[in-house]
Amino acid sequence: MLNRISLRQMEYFVATAKHGSIAAASTQIHISSPSISAAIAHIEAELGVQLFVRHPSKGIGLTTIGKLVLQHCEDMLGRSSQLYEIASDSGDVIQGTLRVGSFQSLTAMIAPEVIFGFARAFKKIELQMVEGDQEVLMNKLHALEIDLAITYDLHLDDDIQFESLATMPPYVLVSEVHPLAQQKVVSFEELAPEPYVLLDMPMSRDYFTSLFEKAGVTPNIAARSQSTEVVRSMVANGIGYALFNVRPKSDQSLDGKRLVRVRLAGTHRPMLLGLATYKPMKQSRLTRIFMERCRAYISDQYIPGMSAPSFFDPHIAAPLKSAS
Repeated sequence: MLNRISLRQMEYFVATAKHGSIAAASTQIHISSPSISAAIAHIEAELGVQLFVRHPSKGIGLTTIGKLVLQHCEDMLGRSSQLYEIASDSGDVIQGTLRVGSFQSLTAMIAPEVIFGFARAFKKIELQMVEGDQEVLMNKLHALEIDLAITYDLHLDDDIQFESLATMPPYVLVSEVHPLAQQKVVSFEELAPEPYVLLDMPMSRDYFTSLFEKAGVTPNIAARSQSTEVVRSMVANGIGYALFNVRPKSDQSLDGKRLVRVRLAGTHRPMLLGLATYKPMKQSRLTRIFMERCRAYISDQYIPGMSAPSFFDPHIAAPLKSAS
């Protein structure tokens, strides 16, 4: 079943229609052309219509149905922006504190646009962000110390409600001089003898271990760390390869060495990125409005701070390009 159309996808479509081309829209809204193309394709597939006609010499133009869809998208985007204005006028919404948990390896990418962007829209609220691994975040939810968490679907108890927003497939990360960097696809059988740098975070390590177990191989663990950036730096310096789901736009480690992503052969259980809440805890209106923002800003087509998902197309497995 096809996924819903997000506000973010509508924004990309509207920008393309207004600027006359995907390239022009990409320049104006600072989003990659593949992400915009994927959003438009998703809307067309969801609605079963063609939105644009491509003219060889004149660029693209809206179809008749495309013009009608544009009007409705502009209307919906306008009404969604009014949501914040309405909420800002409500005393029970702007009073108090919003406590957001963030999976630590996601925070650098998610927090500025999604979490603190929300705080800028509500000048009078107090925002508290708590970073942690999955174990920490789940404990915080159970202790009523956070209202919700932006995290993965790892080891969720029955009393945790999880809403998936985006799919995060695993991939292999190597240095640019690693022999596997020249391959388009790599199998677990090929990885088994190679030195492996483990992202050693509670529950995350179980996920990565399960991938090897399913493939029937044992990893050759050469080093480990709970820090994403430390693992990336060790990989960039040739200590070994690593497995990741999160996909930063940067193709460099903190010491400036280049990294390359390689697709894993076969089909593997992805991590799901989404919203976790504690079922017995009644959600405040402020929490619900923040969750709406998350739904608008996080999807398979776009995740703040991360590279476009086109890399994970089964037919595409190119090295990561530098973000510009």
